[in-house]
Amino acid sequence: MNLETEFEDGALTLRFDGELDHHAAKRAVVTIEEYINTFLPRRCVLDLRGVTFMDSSGIAVLVKARKRMDELDGSLGVENVRRQPLRVLRAAGIDRIISIAATAAREA
Repeated sequence: MNLETEFEDGALTLRFDGELDHHAAKRAVVTIEEYINTFLPRRCVLDLRGVTFMDSSGIAVLVKARKRMDELDGSLGVENVRRQPLRVLRAAGIDRIISIAATAAREA
């Protein structure tokens, strides 16, 4: 799992690339928290365009990020979600508590 970041106008964007499974989730949670604590954004966007696979550990990553942003009175959005991760998120009902935008981009 690779992660790129961008902070602009109070918004922190974290772009993920790879698999967001139990192997990557623990490090992802720590890294997201570090960036949120560093920038204290009003809005955090998790860009999952590069995530090719997600399991329930990925759900925990999103929920923890949402909780941290709630503590800051900020918002969390998830964008560019591919088909497989989107199915996982919808099956868990995460789309009812976190704003999720799917991608229409081609899938590898």
